[in-house]
Amino acid sequence: MIPRLAFLVAAAAATTAVCSSDLQEMPPLPKHLAGQGPPKAPADNKTTPEKVALGKSLFFDKRLSKSGTMSCESCHLPEKGWTDGLPLSKKDDGTLNTRHSPTLFNAAYADDLYWDGRAAGLEKQVLAAWKAQMGADPDAEAKELAGIPGYAKAFEKAFGGPPTGDTVVKALSAFLRTLLPEDAPWDRHEAGEAGAVTPEVVEGFRIFTEVANCSLCHVPPLYTDTLFHNIGVGFDKEKPDPGRGKILADAAAKEGKPVPADAVSMTGAFKTPTLRAVVDSAPYYHDGSTARLEDAVDFLLKGGVPNPNLDPKLKPKSLSEKERAALLAFLRSLTPPARPYERPALP
Repeated sequence: MIPRLAFLVAAAAATTAVCSSDLQEMPPLPKHLAGQGPPKAPADNKTTPEKVALGKSLFFDKRLSKSGTMSCESCHLPEKGWTDGLPLSKKDDGTLNTRHSPTLFNAAYADDLYWDGRAAGLEKQVLAAWKAQMGADPDAEAKELAGIPGYAKAFEKAFGGPPTGDTVVKALSAFLRTLLPEDAPWDRHEAGEAGAVTPEVVEGFRIFTEVANCSLCHVPPLYTDTLFHNIGVGFDKEKPDPGRGKILADAAAKEGKPVPADAVSMTGAFKTPTLRAVVDSAPYYHDGSTARLEDAVDFLLKGGVPNPNLDPKLKPKSLSEKERAALLAFLRSLTPPARPYERPALP
């Protein structure tokens, strides 16, 4: 087995250098979504171009994982709507997760991350994923990054000091706050561009909001309410995933309190996924159990799977074939056109 340090040295040598191990030009910060304010950042991690550029390089760097073979991108590919296209993703040690990798689009606007909301804010989510998913020891990884001249210089520029576990997390979080889907056909239509969408898509938005009532949970312009709902996914199995309910119950137990009523009602509830870039982020639902968008829509139109905690907002809806086709056309209009994503050259 190649020693860890030797592996890192080899990986660094094999990586494309930029000038004298310098990071690429600082990009401008992206605009926020129309109708939505800019993402909020913690007071101790204000978003800056320097942090974003650094976080982007770290996101694609496999040297952050325990094995040196996995990066954040391994589960969140730009071309797949910042998911991995798999029902269940793999951890650095090769074991499978029990849930599907969600898209990172609009994660900046969520207060509670992960499908069950167990991480309060991006920084906590990034740290948890870095440790559990990638098997990293944050302080040890940061020390090794400090030995890479390009990173040492970039951290000094972004944070005024050498890499630490904390500043790695902050840089990655700053980058994630810039992942805002833009320029989807529906966005261009709402901006007044004639011919950006077809009349069928416009009718689909009406079906979405007024007939199928999808917007009760998939609220524009984020197309999520960032809340948690039980729609019955997995309740056709012997042991359904308890989801948000377990997080609330565990929190109460930690404080020595009885199981709260909302922990019971939230059993089987999961975060409402954004519909932004929905075409690219298949398969669907927290368990990745539904491969096609059409089937995901039909599952909801049927009212999900009955269970004691089924969300009362979810009601069976009967659509004609024409209405269903229009609804699907609208959903597809929320996905930006495919463009090559420029990955950074790593120091």
